[in-house]
Amino acid sequence: MECACGRGFSYVDLVEDAQTHKSYALKRILCHSKEEEHIALQEVHIMRELDHPNIIPLECYSIHKVGIQTKAVDITFEVFVVIPYYRKGTLQNRIDTMKLKGEHFNEDMIWKLMLGICQGIKAIHDHKPPYAHRDIKPDNVMTEEDGTPVVMDLGSAAPAQLEIKTAREASSLQDLAAERCSMLYRAPELFTVETNTSIDERTDIWSLGCVLYALAYLESPFEAAYQRGDSLALATMAGKINFPENSSYSSNIPEIISWMLKPKACERPFIDQVIERIKGVQHMDENRV
Repeated sequence: MECACGRGFSYVDLVEDAQTHKSYALKRILCHSKEEEHIALQEVHIMRELDHPNIIPLECYSIHKVGIQTKAVDITFEVFVVIPYYRKGTLQNRIDTMKLKGEHFNEDMIWKLMLGICQGIKAIHDHKPPYAHRDIKPDNVMTEEDGTPVVMDLGSAAPAQLEIKTAREASSLQDLAAERCSMLYRAPELFTVETNTSIDERTDIWSLGCVLYALAYLESPFEAAYQRGDSLALATMAGKINFPENSSYSSNIPEIISWMLKPKACERPFIDQVIERIKGVQHMDENRV
């Protein structure tokens, strides 16, 4: 599989341990400069720093100097990252399958998946210094055989708390977000970065709200706007979320989505508040049974 990245291209291959015959995924990142090598190694560093059941583990990695230079190609380094292979694929794979079959996740499963994803993101936010994932989406969540969600692709992760003081800093962050943060799950403050403002880990809360919507309704809340060719920057800043009528889900789903998808980041909850509220919903449901 080939993936376009802000830092060039990466390829993911299925490989097997010659001794144990265990399958792994091998991510090969092609770096065209020292800066791209630094970005790739930052992903490795963050993976090494985080040890959590809902964060993809790093099995091993290596760096190889390549030095291929032609008129068409200029590759200086390759970074090889070995990670577990998840046979059940991504949450997006499951969403696509359900859409084809005309099925939906049951509400208990939605809260179980969301809790696991949020606990993984909490580990990223609680790191010292705190990081933000910046590209949370169903494509970046794998599932274990028992259904446990595992957050992956930390290549977009970056220091969570930023002070944007100049127009140059604003433009730089906006360009970076355009390269690394998927449009359908990108927070409004990353579409249009303003000067003299603060950015924090609540960019991820927006993305998590979009993921919750996708689990319930099988697409991003901004999919329709995207298909119409509307401006997603304007759509996210407007903060108008349309929910399907006649849904079988409880009011908790749209209420919590709306709570997380506040256009102003300062009005969004932090990850601990989200986890607490999800656990509260689960506790209420258990008592109701």
